[in-house]
Amino acid sequence: MTLAERLRELRSQHGWRLKDLADKSSLSVPYLSDLERGRTNPSLDTLQTLAGSYAVSVNDLLAPVDFYGERTDASLPKGLAELMADPTLGKEITPEWQKTLARIELRGKRPESKTDWFEIYLHLKRVLGG
Repeated sequence: MTLAERLRELRSQHGWRLKDLADKSSLSVPYLSDLERGRTNPSLDTLQTLAGSYAVSVNDLLAPVDFYGERTDASLPKGLAELMADPTLGKEITPEWQKTLARIELRGKRPESKTDWFEIYLHLKRVLGG
């Protein structure tokens, strides 16, 4: 289970909307949404705030999270997931390249289309000699 999945699971178990959690934690709805979508990672302070909102310890909050697991297509950015699913282009990209590409963002934004992701991949492959 990813951290994003765990956070969504806890909120769902409590029957809360994002707004309910925002009210209890003093974190914004957009930030909480980004956490649950895996678009951003929380600081330790944020983890402590969330754990307090759910009345659990940080250890209990993180216990089911597999930090060493493989990325799933659901956790990939939109266009990258489409690229990986493409039967022709996707099979060229190794798991190592997938991990590298999944980390790319510029000023908080990521490429959106499958074509943009593939162009970045080709460029990096040429530059890095991979």
